[in-house]
Amino acid sequence: MRIDLHCHSTASDGTDTPAELVRNAAAAGLDVVALTDHDTTRGYAEAIAALPEGLTLVPGAELSCRVDGVSMHMLAYLFDPEEPALLAERELVRDDRVPRAQGMIAKLNTLSVPVTWEQVRRIAGDGSVGRPHVASALVELGVVPTVSDAFTEAWLADGGRAFVEKHETDPFEAIRLVKGAGGVCVFAHPGAAKRGRTVPEAAIAEMAAAGLDGIEVDHMDHDEDTRARLRGLAGELGLLVTGSSDYHGSRKTVTLGEYTTDPEVYGEITRRATGAFPVPGTGGARG
Repeated sequence: MRIDLHCHSTASDGTDTPAELVRNAAAAGLDVVALTDHDTTRGYAEAIAALPEGLTLVPGAELSCRVDGVSMHMLAYLFDPEEPALLAERELVRDDRVPRAQGMIAKLNTLSVPVTWEQVRRIAGDGSVGRPHVASALVELGVVPTVSDAFTEAWLADGGRAFVEKHETDPFEAIRLVKGAGGVCVFAHPGAAKRGRTVPEAAIAEMAAAGLDGIEVDHMDHDEDTRARLRGLAGELGLLVTGSSDYHGSRKTVTLGEYTTDPEVYGEITRRATGAFPVPGTGGARG
């Protein structure tokens, strides 16, 4: 089985629609794909309706969190999307995205970058506006060559010249809310140092004690040494180890299934979840 547990669609900051994402996942030879848009489940219905035969969809979300001043992302899988407490927190995070993006645009304008809200809104389309959309605007304007190059201290990285904070959930609260909604929690790309400061291992240990299920180890932003260190940490803390592409369509160079999760780990994730279940595809011929 080939299992990719971290992918984005146009419901947040990917460039594939949810339907395109599942069709492309099947064409890439995946058996299981997770839809983990930022702080939203809005893409679920379209993805399920288009799900090809032979591909299983894992409903999820990537939650925006912050601990001790460090931004982090929490992958939540197979939770009840209508559970009121978690739904309210996701909406609170999403509602803060527009003023945050507008604040970043204002800072960029003071840096003589002629980005506009209309440009960013056009790039975001129907998705929840976020930093990658502002980064794409910088690429369009020729300020930086790629989206990744916008995530530096010179521009949009945490603490960067055009960075603006937004409401982010305390990860311990996120774990409590996801567990309360029957879901499973995995810390996304915990060693992605090029994105900015990373969460100390002591804090990850505290999260493990609070119910964190796993950490994403095999990821494009982790070099081999980082992966080895994180595997060791997961072993010490009794955490599951996942691997994922963090696919964003054409917004990133990584391809679907470039990094994958072991089938036994996937099985354990599904066994622990009680809020929702993986959805098997019946919608048409694969490929």
